[in-house]
Amino acid sequence: MSLSVFRSAGDALDVLSRFRVEFYECLHARADALFELTDAILCKDGPVQTLVDLSLEAEHRRGHGALYQALNTGWAEPARLRGLPASLPVPRAVDGRIVLAVDVSTWLWPDAETSPDRLFCHVYGRGRSKDQFIPGWPYSFVAALESGRTSWCRLLDAVRLGPADDAAAVTASQLRDVVEGLIAAGHRSRGAPELLIVADAGYDLARLAHLLAGLPVEVCGRLRSDRVLARDPAPHDARPRPGRPRMHGAPFALARPTTWGDPQTETRTDTTRHGTATARAWDRLHPRLTRRSAWITDQNAELPILHGLMVRLSVERLPGGRDPDPVWLWSSRPGAGPGHVDQLWRAYLRRFDLEHTFRLLKQALGWTVPKLRAPASADLWTTLIIAAHTQLRLARPAAKDLRRPWERPLPSDKLTPVRVRRGFRNIRAKPARPAAAPKPSRPGPGRPRGSSNRTRASRCTPGKTVKRAESLGQHYGRTG
Repeated sequence: MSLSVFRSAGDALDVLSRFRVEFYECLHARADALFELTDAILCKDGPVQTLVDLSLEAEHRRGHGALYQALNTGWAEPARLRGLPASLPVPRAVDGRIVLAVDVSTWLWPDAETSPDRLFCHVYGRGRSKDQFIPGWPYSFVAALESGRTSWCRLLDAVRLGPADDAAAVTASQLRDVVEGLIAAGHRSRGAPELLIVADAGYDLARLAHLLAGLPVEVCGRLRSDRVLARDPAPHDARPRPGRPRMHGAPFALARPTTWGDPQTETRTDTTRHGTATARAWDRLHPRLTRRSAWITDQNAELPILHGLMVRLSVERLPGGRDPDPVWLWSSRPGAGPGHVDQLWRAYLRRFDLEHTFRLLKQALGWTVPKLRAPASADLWTTLIIAAHTQLRLARPAAKDLRRPWERPLPSDKLTPVRVRRGFRNIRAKPARPAAAPKPSRPGPGRPRGSSNRTRASRCTPGKTVKRAESLGQHYGRTG
């Protein structure tokens, strides 16, 4: 388990105390108010429903004006904050491999006409044709997953996607920074297994693996069932043939079983929730890339051939009596054995633990509760939420089960984040509290009585400001 790095509750409190001191040193402008605001998030009894209610907590010793000023004018050192989580213990899989999950969560903000840098965020609905596009701020999260069924994960980084950003390029740069930080912190030694990155079907897995070339990582994710991949071309005959040699061989259509052929690897595993899980793997399959969208390059440059491993996972049943559909996974590492194939689909199932973390951030810690105008304030608030979640995870071994009368008792190593948060006020008295006491002062004069705000805020239109060229003609027309 990931908690095995702490020999006792005292070791966990020592790591928590060191993290609180280093986190406070990363805060520059309005450091005391921001630090106490993070403690108020952790010590509030119940979910955070309004931002001003946090100023009423005993841990926040300043007024509500200092709270809003801290979010509007506060500043934290971004480079140091992004490197701080990498220095802490990182959870690992059963075989000791680090598994990273990447996903996008949206901060919906449809009524903020004066807030810039908003995008149309896709929101899933119930039933057919219920999906909507709502303006908001999308954030790309990177987290380290634990082994086994749990609602915990280790948040490592969060980056807001802007209107002019390429989501794949920003995610690749974010993952590169996280992986290099983990290697620099000594979490991966030379000769150790590669880090596994799991993603959902919304990512271009081939391009993500291409952008992360040179790093000791393996990219694995789900593909849609209508995708068509290709095998390597058959070797040429002895007789010479005119023309260019073929780059792609026979097609491998996920929706047509007649194109599959015999798998190179097949495993069967008995599970408690899904019955028998059957995984079949086909080696050295690659997507057929075309010079469109993200792969528009120089005409004389050759498109890469990205070989990978295709895994088809099927189970007997699903919870709730639903009909199970097969899941197709693509890995950027070809030539894997049966043990590695099982590890891929198990790691993909563990990716859903990140969804529990998103629900905790939004429903309990109040990540999307504040009505902030500036994107910089939203980024600062997101940093405080990640710091609060990190402290919850570090305090997990020292927490006691303060359960409600109608709740079942849980062992100390099985406590959920909500139950750890209930006892954080008692834990907070033991680690360091570097924030200084507030100094009494007179309130400012404020706006004169009877006057109104005459400065009209500018309106911002949500959406993409830079659109990707869909053809070579458009690409060369823009670049000249």
